[in-house]
Amino acid sequence: MANFPSSRPSWQRNNAFKFFASIKLAVVLLAVLIVASIAGTIYESSFDAKVARAYVYGAPWFNLWLLLLVANLTVSALSRWPWKKHHVAFLITHLGIITLLFGSLIGRIWGTEGTITLFKGEPPSNRLLIDQHQLRVRDTDGIVKGYPAEFINRPPTPARPWDLGKLASGARLSILQYAPAVEGKLNPKALASGGVPALHFAITTAVMGRRLENWLMADDAQHGSFDMGLAKIELKRGAAPSVAPDASKGSGEVVEIEESIFAFTKAPEQQVAKAMKGGSTGAKVLLSQPATGDNGRVSITIDGQNWTHDVAPHLRKDVPLEGSPFTMRIEGYWADFRIDNGKPASVSELPNNPAVVVTLRGRGVPVASAPDVHTEGGAAEGATPNRLTLFIADDGAVTYDLSSRKAGRSSGRLDLNAPLPTGWADWQLVVDKTIPNAEQWMDFNPVQAEAPNIPDGVKIRVDQANGAIEQWVPAGWQIAVPTEPAPIQVSFGWKQEPLPIALELLDFEVQRNEGSDSPAGFKSTVQVTDREGGTATGQCWMNNPFSYPGQMWRTWTGLTYKMSQASWNPENLDQSTVQILRDPGWLLKWVGSVLICTGIFMLFYLKGFRRPSSATAPVAVRKRARETDLVSAGS
Repeated sequence: MANFPSSRPSWQRNNAFKFFASIKLAVVLLAVLIVASIAGTIYESSFDAKVARAYVYGAPWFNLWLLLLVANLTVSALSRWPWKKHHVAFLITHLGIITLLFGSLIGRIWGTEGTITLFKGEPPSNRLLIDQHQLRVRDTDGIVKGYPAEFINRPPTPARPWDLGKLASGARLSILQYAPAVEGKLNPKALASGGVPALHFAITTAVMGRRLENWLMADDAQHGSFDMGLAKIELKRGAAPSVAPDASKGSGEVVEIEESIFAFTKAPEQQVAKAMKGGSTGAKVLLSQPATGDNGRVSITIDGQNWTHDVAPHLRKDVPLEGSPFTMRIEGYWADFRIDNGKPASVSELPNNPAVVVTLRGRGVPVASAPDVHTEGGAAEGATPNRLTLFIADDGAVTYDLSSRKAGRSSGRLDLNAPLPTGWADWQLVVDKTIPNAEQWMDFNPVQAEAPNIPDGVKIRVDQANGAIEQWVPAGWQIAVPTEPAPIQVSFGWKQEPLPIALELLDFEVQRNEGSDSPAGFKSTVQVTDREGGTATGQCWMNNPFSYPGQMWRTWTGLTYKMSQASWNPENLDQSTVQILRDPGWLLKWVGSVLICTGIFMLFYLKGFRRPSSATAPVAVRKRARETDLVSAGS
């Protein structure tokens, strides 16, 4: 602690005052802040800004530590009272640091930062999304309640749930668990009457090692069809029309032909082709089993002619097939082939299920019928699409109308658990359950964290007098929880904060680099409306924000909303995401920075504001002694 002469005022000799004025306390405070800043930087580089904010910059202890530093600086300045000329630089520097810290605290506590996604043609929006998770509950009394739901420091577990308190009904709400990926599956519930018919099917392929299953609800816009990439399956009410099988006929004319063919080592007879243009070449493609160090060989047979090429050196290269009008291109190779989300993928580097896709191009006469045609990305003009329409009658009978480019079109009755060969490679479909009267219900369960395009979610529990209800709530969904006396609506996702201004997207432009489609920049034109009816139109693009209100004094004080271009959607040019920033502590941070620079400059470069040298110290001591004697005599 600092030692103060007995001549100092009593408030300067107080033990608490001495403690906060201590240089030792300042060293400890600064050392901890330096270590914390280093840790925050490491957290941010190793994880992300949210982790650094949770453990360091946004933690309550960090704010408390800053307040302790402010107290130390303030008391240290007061300890020099009465101030002299050589104290001026010292006081200005301390005042600058205090002002800077207060500005930072004000911005952190009362500032606004988030994003708004806008769509052209939609009404203005004032719902700011903040990078913090929140559980929102519409209670039985109609009031929407928000609960912080960031689980970085202490994630909930069934043994240690987060207790969120009582609901309006008296039931207790808690969060049991958090999962980085929660998947929803349709699982219709049976009704005594009403609703719509529902059907459960499974479709399998031995060649690709896949089994897909799903529920369908008849004539339902959202759950009435299932697109598996290879084909589309849908469910309707009624009975299938009676049709005779048919096959595609060739035209006999020479046309431009483009065809892609999948070939599998383990199923040489089950190639899957897609007539992109003109029709089928009638080619047979075989893939040999890869040996050590290669990807196997592709053998192509057309009208009795045969060509064989190694896969690896010819991958993604155009190779003429001599003696024929066609050119071959091996578009892709998969060592362990699977269909993942409707797209081909390899689950390992081992040649467990080798497959290739070969594209043939040239002018020729299309054959009468093609091998089974893969329809990913669309069908050739005039070709029969791969489609299966299931029909369920009032008496529960199931019939089908099947279209295949390999087998043509057929229809008939389908019994439960009876396999139906689809003609799409070796896929077979089985219907195993039907519900004559069903209502929509989704089951949510956590899946592996690396699952793509699946939202995170939380598992909640509502404890009532008549028992407990547990339910997974994925991000982006609003779930009705059947509580008593009325259900509550629960949603999980980013925190939403209403702004006093609303934004409307008037236009969005993407500038391209000359001679290419790569974007050079993008710009949003937005209209801002406030609660008083004031409006303004502005544009924001990279490194060029737009502020509202635009008065100079608001800009300089930080009492304005700064809008910056955050991101855009290449697949929807009528969509733009704008970042909103408001920092009421902005001016204090700038003033504090200027004061710090001024104080340091005065301290090192202006002699008049430096501490007296040691040579003049005795004179100063004698002068202070005389002043003390005069004060004593006067008292």
